[in-house]
Amino acid sequence: MGDYRLSASLAGHEDDVRGVVFPNPSAILSASRDATVRLWKLVKQNPPTYDDTLTSHGNAFVNALTYLPPSSGHSEGLIVSGDRDAIIEVRQPGKTPQDNADALLLGHAGNVCALDVSEDGSFIVSGSWDSEARVWVVGKWDTAAVLRGHEGSVWAVLAFDKETVITGCADKIIRVFHISGKLIRQIKGSDDVVRALCRLPPNHPSGAAFASAGNDSVVRLWTLDGHPVAQLYGHENFIYSLAALPSGEIASSSEDRTVRIWKGTDCVQTITHPAISVWSVAACKENGDIVTGASDKIVRVFSRSPERQADAAAIGAFEESVKASSIPQQSVGDINKENLPGPEFLQQRSGTKEGQVQMIREANGNVSAHQWSTAANQWINVGTVVDAAGSSGRKITYQGKDYDYVFDVDIEDGKPPLKLPYNLSSNPYETARKFIEDNELPISYLDQVANFIVTNTQGATIGQAGQTQTPGSDPWGTESRYRPGDAGAAAPQQPAPASRPKMLPQTQYLTITSANLATINKKVQELNKQLLDSGSGDLTLSSPEIAVLGALAKQLEPIASSSSASVGNSPALNEGIDLAVKLATQWPQDKRLPGLDLLRLLTAASPATATRTSDGDKTLVDLLALSGVFRTDSPVNNTMLSIRALANLFTTEEGRLIADGEFDKIHDLIKPHVDAAIGAGSAANRNLVVAISTLYINYAVLLTKSAPNHDADRALTLLDELIRMAASVGDSEGLYRVLVGVGTLLSLGEDFRSAAREVFEVEKALGKAEATGKEPRIKNVVKEIRDAMGS
Repeated sequence: MGDYRLSASLAGHEDDVRGVVFPNPSAILSASRDATVRLWKLVKQNPPTYDDTLTSHGNAFVNALTYLPPSSGHSEGLIVSGDRDAIIEVRQPGKTPQDNADALLLGHAGNVCALDVSEDGSFIVSGSWDSEARVWVVGKWDTAAVLRGHEGSVWAVLAFDKETVITGCADKIIRVFHISGKLIRQIKGSDDVVRALCRLPPNHPSGAAFASAGNDSVVRLWTLDGHPVAQLYGHENFIYSLAALPSGEIASSSEDRTVRIWKGTDCVQTITHPAISVWSVAACKENGDIVTGASDKIVRVFSRSPERQADAAAIGAFEESVKASSIPQQSVGDINKENLPGPEFLQQRSGTKEGQVQMIREANGNVSAHQWSTAANQWINVGTVVDAAGSSGRKITYQGKDYDYVFDVDIEDGKPPLKLPYNLSSNPYETARKFIEDNELPISYLDQVANFIVTNTQGATIGQAGQTQTPGSDPWGTESRYRPGDAGAAAPQQPAPASRPKMLPQTQYLTITSANLATINKKVQELNKQLLDSGSGDLTLSSPEIAVLGALAKQLEPIASSSSASVGNSPALNEGIDLAVKLATQWPQDKRLPGLDLLRLLTAASPATATRTSDGDKTLVDLLALSGVFRTDSPVNNTMLSIRALANLFTTEEGRLIADGEFDKIHDLIKPHVDAAIGAGSAANRNLVVAISTLYINYAVLLTKSAPNHDADRALTLLDELIRMAASVGDSEGLYRVLVGVGTLLSLGEDFRSAAREVFEVEKALGKAEATGKEPRIKNVVKEIRDAMGS
């Protein structure tokens, strides 16, 4: 069996290729940070030549990709992709970005970073930065189970068999679940974040069932019972992806620029790429060829069969590109040039293992990297080490070194921000890891810090020293200045700061306005076409109305990006309110999401929303109630967005008048969902709990502002329900908001503190909340409540 050699280099993506799939010898799928998914079809055998088709174009990084094999309903199979907007898209390969997706899977609250499909094609499993994995039923396209208990982002998922799902997490733990959501076992043994999983063939010589890998650079083999079988050493940096070959071998891709092929426990080949990161590797089960996706925007195919390899010129060009590539010094550590051997070393000494790297001091003073090839029995030049490959523009000096960026990172209120230096030549995850280690922060912040770097270096100009490119901080995690722990992976338990500003009582009204308006607008158009095609012409929007919504989206952009608190009046705003109400209340229940999303933005954006939707004794509350969105059998996301719209009413005086006057009606509509969330406990829908608790916080703030003439009965009603929620809610963000609501209501006076103690059993609820919530902010707010109670 020969070595893998280049078969084809596929150029077309405009940013890092984060995911690849090789469903059959004639087709390859790739997903990229350029927000696209591409289908590459083999059109010529010798040399292998591919044509590409753009199948999907969204608005956010596409980070995860899988493929559903052909079935009776879908002869070409289905492409499944997940993006940073927490949307999973299911689409036929033959479709274009202008066509409707076959399904959009909504439920995750953070970036979807992992996808897999069961071998029988009956279910999909997804992993997200929201610390959850989800099982989705193919065809029905709904959540069959939520796999909870992770204490960090779920970086890897594996549909092991028809009843078993395995997850890899930022908390360093591998978990085995039944597809019903029941946790079967936890496997501890990884030294760092687990980023990759793959199933091994039943006859694997090691006897292992699956493999894992991650930030500790080690490939580990496990039995399904969790017993370690072997550890494969060779990579020198993060391992991002694993693939099982039909031969029983394993392919792994890494931040060390390589793909390595493992036979048993031995590395038998190292394929170096002219890129910083090899993000993904996949194998074709039919012929054993592999495909890779890398940070240089290229998809590459490799084959062991000479008839499927590229011509000599293409292979030579690939090898020269590796030799000519620049290697950032940050990725190889400190190098003392004076201690490095010269070129004569390469003639005098052989390598000791496949893939070994040796640095050489060239005659011109440069440092070159050479990698040992066991098959060729020689050292191969794989690039030149440089100080700042790819950097451009004016530098910022920090601690005696020059950087492209120096960001501010807020860790603790009342203390100066930490400095996060970054060069464009560096890998965001490597930089984030060093920042976390240097500042002794929880490793669960890794994903968030890396994402912050990526987001704020996309097309941005180089800023001044000590400045970010983003707006100011927001303790509720709704703005873009980075504060670890406000979103994404949950932080492990940390000691509370010695001194911290008081969080209670809450004095400002909260809004939930973060949104992707381009996605909302696109979805409105897709659903409008579906209604038109189905003959529901009386509900559809005309072309001028679609244009109005487009203008409205542009006007709402400052609200959605949290850079403005209101928008000015305009014809587009007024007409857009009417159209949003139509979409939110008259369209079929399964098509209301974009309309409700627009409506909740509009309630925060302008007082016109409150006044324009009110007529006599009828208000926006009545319009929503009559539409059925608060019924317990309504889609949960419809209910959640409607409650968000009510919470956002508090932004304007006109909205507060409606919320105040309609309290009893609103409470009657919300209470069944509060009771359901309490009954569901840790299984309660996270986004719904956050929406309810935000609404209740705003009522609590309204009550404190009306003191001493507050409505005592209203306050006791809210206090009762919030304390019961505090004893049952499992999600950290929802629990934090619930506790802030409790603490704010307790500030109304001793009568309410006595009721909390003697009637509502607040101490029991606080004990449960403290045991459930591991984050410092939850510990701190519990302590503040106890201090206020005198306990």
